[in-house]
This record gives sequence, structure tokens and C-alpha cells, in this order.
Amino acid sequence: MTFSATDENDRVIATIQPSDIAIVDQDRVVREFHSFTRSEYTKLDVAMLVDASESVAPQFRQELTNVVQLIAQSGGLPEEGFSVLSFRDQKPAVVCDGDCRTLGAAGRLTIIQGGGQTPLYDSIVFAARRLGHRTEPHGRKMLILFSDGADTISVKSLTDAVSTALENDVAIYTVDVSNRPHMSHGTWVLRNIAFNTGGRYFPMETGTAKILDAILEDFHATYTVAYKLPNNAAGFHPVRILSTRDLRFEFHCRRGYFYPSNPEN
Repeated sequence: MTFSATDENDRVIATIQPSDIAIVDQDRVVREFHSFTRSEYTKLDVAMLVDASESVAPQFRQELTNVVQLIAQSGGLPEEGFSVLSFRDQKPAVVCDGDCRTLGAAGRLTIIQGGGQTPLYDSIVFAARRLGHRTEPHGRKMLILFSDGADTISVKSLTDAVSTALENDVAIYTVDVSNRPHMSHGTWVLRNIAFNTGGRYFPMETGTAKILDAILEDFHATYTVAYKLPNNAAGFHPVRILSTRDLRFEFHCRRGYFYPSNPEN
């Protein structure tokens, strides 16, 4: 499994050692690892998913401005493998696919019209599957979601959205565009999605430059740890990483994996 780590000030930690962590796989604590290395990712596939529904109408123009700025500032991202999707009403729309670093892509983004119902969970499933179809062996797949966390029309559930991201090895970074002063259900949803898929949650006021820096830091300071499974029971295995050095460390990783009922097939 892969993970990154941050300290109490949300700074990425690039000096983690095997003795600094223990893994809890279901109810078993694992301290002995087959391998522990800095990840050898050489490619980053990024998709931005933009909420264009009625629930974010008051913040919609600012949301688009943030996305355009993120595209303009994304010099640390590869030219290829950078896509933008938007969602409202029944079906997500692909704004640009793999060519979103161009000025033309930013221009296409500004003509997106806001309003309508909110198929948030369906759109996450759609975007995660698109990223999952890219099979670059040393690629890291990230989805950056701009939303307020509301859903009004999806056929899929929050559990379906998270499970699809896990199945396709997609980390979701959520940007809360609601600007609500207090914790809301939508904020909880966005935190839940980020926490369970190995991404991170950001309020919109964090700013696009800091969000992009955090994503690139995670990409360059990601670790891969391998260990023998405590058991081969079919189904979902919840996983946690605990710090043996500093309880203030926070680990960002997928919160489990699916073990097949017949792994030989």
C-alpha cells in the first residue's frame, strides 16, 4: 500500500522510516514489512471534477476562477494526463481530456453553465473509472474535487463512490467551496471522501497555490510498504497506519482494500 504523512502543521514529512509506523490490517497489528521504499512514481494522472450544480450557484464563478488558476499554475504537472470534468443534472461532462494545460482548455472551462441537480456520487464513480482505465505501471492517479459535498440526484451512494475510488486506486483531494462557517453534512462528506481514499481535504480559502503545492508534495513524498496479509478472507479489509514516533503525525492512505473471493482468477 502507498501513503504520505503530514505533521501537526500540515507539512509533508519526507523522512519516515519503517520503525516509525505500525499497520493495523482489520484487527491485526503488523510491524514487520517485506519492503519499505519511497514510491517510484514517474507519472501523475490528474482529473479535476467541478461541481456546476445549483447548490454551489453563489460560489460558482469563484469556483471556476480557482480551477482556471490551478490549471495556469500547474507547471509541476505533466503536459499529458491532466483532465477536467464538470457535473450537473444527469450526466458529467468531459471539458478537456489530457490537454487541459493549454489556454484553450481554460477558455472552454469558463463557458460552463451552472445550475440544476447535483449528481455528486455518480460523477465521482464516473471520474474514478476513467482514471482507473489508465494503466501506467508507475502512475499515481489523483482526483481533485471542487464541491460543497451536497448530492440530490445520484443513483450511486457515498459508499459506492468511495469503493469505486479504492477499486481504481484513485486518491481524491476535496476542495470545499461552500464557505460555511460551521461544520455541515457536506463538509463531513468531503472529509470522508478524502480520508478514505488517501487524499486530503481543503477549504476553498486555502488558495489554489497551496492546494497544488500540497498535491505535488504528496506525489514526491509518497511511500510504499509491503507486508504479508494477516489473513486471506474475501471481502473488504480496513487498514490504518499508526505512528510509533509522534502521535501528531497524520497518514494519508486508502482506508482498506478488497481481497477477491478467488484470487487465482
